[in-house]
Amino acid sequence: MIKVLVPYDFSEPSNYALNFAKSLGSNYPQFELNLLHVIETPVATGMSTMGGGLDTIPDFENQVFFLELIERRKKQFAELEKQHKDSGYAFHTKIVLGNVFKGISESVAEQHPDLIIMGSKGATGLEEVLVGSNTEKVVRTANCPVITIKAETDITKMKKVVFASDFRDTDNEVASRFKRIQELFNAEFYFVIVNTPGNFETTREAIARIKAYVQKHKFQNVKAEIYNSLSEESGILEFADDIDADLIAMTTHGRTGLIHLITGSIAEDVVNHSKRPVWTFKR
Repeated sequence: MIKVLVPYDFSEPSNYALNFAKSLGSNYPQFELNLLHVIETPVATGMSTMGGGLDTIPDFENQVFFLELIERRKKQFAELEKQHKDSGYAFHTKIVLGNVFKGISESVAEQHPDLIIMGSKGATGLEEVLVGSNTEKVVRTANCPVITIKAETDITKMKKVVFASDFRDTDNEVASRFKRIQELFNAEFYFVIVNTPGNFETTREAIARIKAYVQKHKFQNVKAEIYNSLSEESGILEFADDIDADLIAMTTHGRTGLIHLITGSIAEDVVNHSKRPVWTFKR
């Protein structure tokens, strides 16, 4: 059984994510797709399902608006459920009131999905520096892999996957999770180390480490690549462009608070700026 969570806000990017998840579901007899819609309220101290928690909304007019919105979303979800009646896989929907990120986090803790698929437009400028997008926050904190989608994606054409890493982390769980990608898409892997002026090593050293990683975890259909660039983020994006990759895969450190604000995250930056789907997993 593969259980997938799709945070869904009826936007174009979230439709991209839903379509991607539906394509996965059509290939697996044991597949469960969970659609989550969070209605963000002006004041929310906690999460509430459906019509509950309206007492947190400041005035009567706003309460009426949100009641009407809830009913509209319920009807839209009912229509989606009808469309998926004969899909061949389990399809569930849920609506909650509150903060979007908190709603997603609580659903992850409750449902324990194997994969989260999110549509995103990315975060830029001051939002990226100080707050970050909800997608970025989920990437940072989720205990399962996250695929971020920014455009309509045909999974049958996902044949080139870039795995960007330093390959010093020999964690079996990361390797195991990444192998699932090859099972899902039957793809060719490009294992790439980005050389930068501030963190340079010889090609011989880097290739040897990739080969050791491949042998340890018994990967197949892999090409080892070294790419020189001014920064790791730019190198990953440039390499993906150069080979016309279909997916970028990375791990993220999951740091939060002041440490995250100071050091940032290469994976989150790639998620924000990549036009391609990005698979991430918090190690």
